[in-house]
Amino acid sequence: MLGSGRSALLVFYPFAFSGICGGELEAVQSTLGDFQNSSVQVLAISCDPTFSLAAWATSAGFGFPLLSDFWPHGAVASSYGVFDTAKGMALRGTFLVRPDGTVSFTEVNRPGEPRDQDGWRRALSAV
Repeated sequence: MLGSGRSALLVFYPFAFSGICGGELEAVQSTLGDFQNSSVQVLAISCDPTFSLAAWATSAGFGFPLLSDFWPHGAVASSYGVFDTAKGMALRGTFLVRPDGTVSFTEVNRPGEPRDQDGWRRALSAV
C-alpha cells in the first residue's frame, strides 16, 4: 500500500451483496494467500456506503479491507478510469500498484465478463 512499503492489489467491483461480485470476492478470499502477503495488500473498492461494506465484510468473513468510494461518489474509481457515471458504480477493474505509486498491472472487464485471476498471479509473481 502506498506509504507502507507494500504493493496494493486494487479490486474494484460494482456492488456489495450482489451475486457476481460476491462470487469474485469469495474466490479472492478462498485463495487469499495467492494474492496477499508481506509484499502485497488486497484492497476491494466499491461505491457502496461504509455501513453496507462493514455488514458484508462481517457476514462474508473477508480477510481483506472493503473500501468505500461513496463520497465524493466514485472519485477513486474515476481516477482509475473504472467509474460508470450513468449507473453510479465502479466497473470491474483490477490494478497492481507498486509502493512508489506506479501501476504495473491493469485489467478492466465489461459487465458480466469474468476476471482472470491467473493474470493477477502472473503480475504478482514479479513483486
